[in-house]
Amino acid sequence: MAKTLIVVGAGPGLGMGVARAFGRHDFRVGLIARTKAKLDALVAELTALGVTAAAFPADIRDREALAAALTAARSALGPIDVLEYSPSPTGAITHAAATTVASATAQFELHALGAVTAVRHGLPEMRARGNGTLLLTTGVSSTVPAPFLANVGMAMAGLRNWAHALHTELAPEGVHVGTVTIARGIVPGGGEADPDVIGARYYTLYQRRDRAEEIIGDLDAFRALVDQRVHGAPDAAGSEDGAHTRQA
Repeated sequence: MAKTLIVVGAGPGLGMGVARAFGRHDFRVGLIARTKAKLDALVAELTALGVTAAAFPADIRDREALAAALTAARSALGPIDVLEYSPSPTGAITHAAATTVASATAQFELHALGAVTAVRHGLPEMRARGNGTLLLTTGVSSTVPAPFLANVGMAMAGLRNWAHALHTELAPEGVHVGTVTIARGIVPGGGEADPDVIGARYYTLYQRRDRAEEIIGDLDAFRALVDQRVHGAPDAAGSEDGAHTRQA
């Protein structure tokens, strides 16, 4: 019997890599993001691959709209077996000393509170049937403190911490929670950074259900980058974008 994957924060990079990976294993796929036209193009791409897919537009930061999109996805595609959350960072990214309540709140709304909304919508049914998977995505700043990614790091570190807590609490009930830390840019044809290669790792994490976290990329390389930036090494300028940005 076909299962259902919902990608919250779907885009042409990471989100579609995950969607194709699960679609190859006969999952129905629901895509949630803000722009309908872009979602429709992604659905058309999946349909051409033989994947049953549908779009459910919503601004992830609008909790009522996100809940409504998840309800519509469940109605159209059936019970949610896997919920994957991976919106790309948007809005102003601030240095540590320049972080304000407003800049921190904006990132928490997107990364942490959006995830809480999505999980609280899908989790009750998973707990009731004693089965389901939640895959929550963060960037490298969730793990390695970076002064130039401070407000994003605050939000993603909170999401990562919560994901690990959920993993511990829900495992005895049959619900698997995993967090994926993306520690490098996502580049089509880029080896382990290719969206389809990464998507396959998400599917393996879902399939094996044996760990709380998957790390994609090199944390030590990013620590070295942070050290270079802090000490003003000239070859580090601008490099944080490639190390942190996720195209999803």
